[in-house]
Amino acid sequence: MSHHTPSIDFDLRQLEIFRKVVDLKSFSRAAKEVFRAQASVSERIATLENMVGTKLLNRLGREVVPTKAGELLYKHAVLLLEMKRTASLEMESFLGIKRGEIHLGGSTIPGEYILPNVIGQFCRQYPSLSVTLTVGDTGGIENRVLTGDLELGVVGSKGSQPSLILHELWKDELVLAVPAKHRWAEKSEISTEELCEEPFIFREAGSGTFKILDDYLRSTGAKGLAGLKPVAWFGTSTAIKEGIKGGLGVSILSSRALDTELRTGILKTLKVRNLPMTRSFYLIRDRRRIASPLCQALIDFLFTASEKEEDRNEV
Repeated sequence: MSHHTPSIDFDLRQLEIFRKVVDLKSFSRAAKEVFRAQASVSERIATLENMVGTKLLNRLGREVVPTKAGELLYKHAVLLLEMKRTASLEMESFLGIKRGEIHLGGSTIPGEYILPNVIGQFCRQYPSLSVTLTVGDTGGIENRVLTGDLELGVVGSKGSQPSLILHELWKDELVLAVPAKHRWAEKSEISTEELCEEPFIFREAGSGTFKILDDYLRSTGAKGLAGLKPVAWFGTSTAIKEGIKGGLGVSILSSRALDTELRTGILKTLKVRNLPMTRSFYLIRDRRRIASPLCQALIDFLFTASEKEEDRNEV
């Protein structure tokens, strides 16, 4: 009498949930991402482990990590889910589908001061499409593009991730912002030494603006950001502007973030001598993933918008 060993089987939805738990290292975070109760996610994983016949995940403190078997299954899950996504995208492209939602990320300056207007124009041209914009620091947006949470990102500095494709979109100038009644308000520039003696308001470590500033300061022989006098650390450019208005200190910000304050005369801007601070905003995408037709439509629109702005600036 022969004994039949049941074959290992699973469905793609189980693999999607399993992959999300591994990526986020948490059942609760994965549950939020897949819009299920945590108990449902735990049950799905338990069913998958029963089907495979071995434990796939271990809890180490507050983190969930894959076992050796889990690592093997995760590797294949990524490939299978990418094949499913590629098949869906190719079918959509073949059928000419132009309806759905695009997930876009933006670091603080493009996310708050450039992209909302551009997205408005895009949605008027493609009324059946919607765009969900997530604003965060540059490092956070890069990570979410790499994990697939976001299809595209627009950030203010070049990262070092080899999987990211970068395309330059817009130019930006960084300026020193001070209160209208500050002793520097009527100056056109100050020295690096003067800047290092003034109370300075910082952004968080993941900010593209402050990575650029650190590089520029070091290029002059200064100690970079470490040479400045920190008086506070704020999470957004808006909070920094309010701190400057209140006389807490000075800071360096994107000129794009200061339009309203400069028009009303609340803040003044000046340059730091021998420190020309310009940077670019880059469109980032994960080269390992095929851009959906919807995503490609937004990419093309962003390129057109950046070309139009460049043409206006040259006139």
